[in-house]
Amino acid sequence: MPKFLLTIYDDESRWATMTPEDGAKAIQAYREYSDEVQASGAFVAGEGLQPTMTAKTVTSEGVTDGPFAETKEQLGGFYLLDCTDEAEAVEWAGKVPSVVHMRGTVEVRPVQEFPTEE
Repeated sequence: MPKFLLTIYDDESRWATMTPEDGAKAIQAYREYSDEVQASGAFVAGEGLQPTMTAKTVTSEGVTDGPFAETKEQLGGFYLLDCTDEAEAVEWAGKVPSVVHMRGTVEVRPVQEFPTEE
């Protein structure tokens, strides 16, 4: 089956301004989503990322602190899924808590398969 990478983008400043109760609800929503996608058999891998202020950007000119681009939304995590087709991957993306609860965005991209050397 083809693999799809779901990258999760939202405004990380919203996390910083959440009440502890709202933060706990958001984390619980991600736990429930992760449980559902794992139970389906589509889950390959997934992780949340630390805030962008912890990032390093490496270019041919060296290393700088922080993310490369100044954007409104930041990459917050990903899920790598093994789906029957793109439609299934898009369906899973629509259930990601950042989309459902936080007006975030999930980009769905097929993973490029390279031929193996025999």
